[in-house]
Amino acid sequence: MFVWSKLSASRSADLWEERFAENKDGTLVINSFPGRKMVCLEFYSETQAPVKAVQKIYGGKVKHLKTQNWAAHASQTPPPVKVRDTFVICAAKTDAEIEKARAKFPGREIIAVPADMAFGTGHHATTATVLRLLVDAAEERQAAGKKWSMADLGCGSGILAIAADKLGATRVWGCDYDPAAVKISKENAERNETPKVRFTKVDVLKWEPKQQWDIVAANIFFDVLEAAFPQLVRSVAPGGVLMLSGILKSQAKACLAAGKRAGFVVEKVVTKGKWVTAMGTVK
Repeated sequence: MFVWSKLSASRSADLWEERFAENKDGTLVINSFPGRKMVCLEFYSETQAPVKAVQKIYGGKVKHLKTQNWAAHASQTPPPVKVRDTFVICAAKTDAEIEKARAKFPGREIIAVPADMAFGTGHHATTATVLRLLVDAAEERQAAGKKWSMADLGCGSGILAIAADKLGATRVWGCDYDPAAVKISKENAERNETPKVRFTKVDVLKWEPKQQWDIVAANIFFDVLEAAFPQLVRSVAPGGVLMLSGILKSQAKACLAAGKRAGFVVEKVVTKGKWVTAMGTVK
């Protein structure tokens, strides 16, 4: 594992996020420091070439991390994130830390996702928005007495799939093209006592869905969404919903138009900062 790092002004965080949005050779982590006007940018990759390429463009430092300590390299522990009146997402790793979080936030379900390299700790606008949409959709189905299932495409840390299980989904499956993300998702499922959630390595661009789900969430790059819309639409059960995220505002019009051509009917669009999340049904 290799990491590129550089300090930058905190006001430029969105710009860096946009610059790296389409870089699929690694993962950008932006670490903030309370009371300081600087952020630490960290770009992780399994191989050296991508981080060297970033260094050539932006300067900064490159470091080789041993396999066993790459996750421990994360600089800061993010604060807890509240989702509706239902969840608190926190970075607890041990049973004792999880119990401490439960005592601090009574009446809410705790989802523990350590702040490692995997996507989706609940702090990013895309993940947070899909989590809220998922809570709302689950409440509607529960109120109607309906059983429901969920697929998390591009699971990252597994947070959406874990949330779906805790919200009462009877069948939950998550996938990611990155084997490291699948491994971490499985570890997080065990940590959060959701052992029935299945995670597998799948490239959605080559995926042929054999099952359908009542809720399908795809929080992935916009160009992958555009190319995979036929598969995404086929994976949604009759009467089900599709939730899409990972789309920059500048990409949203073209991306949602591609979805419409494939049969995606947009019913709700949520914009948070530079990011767009869409939810709808399929024809």
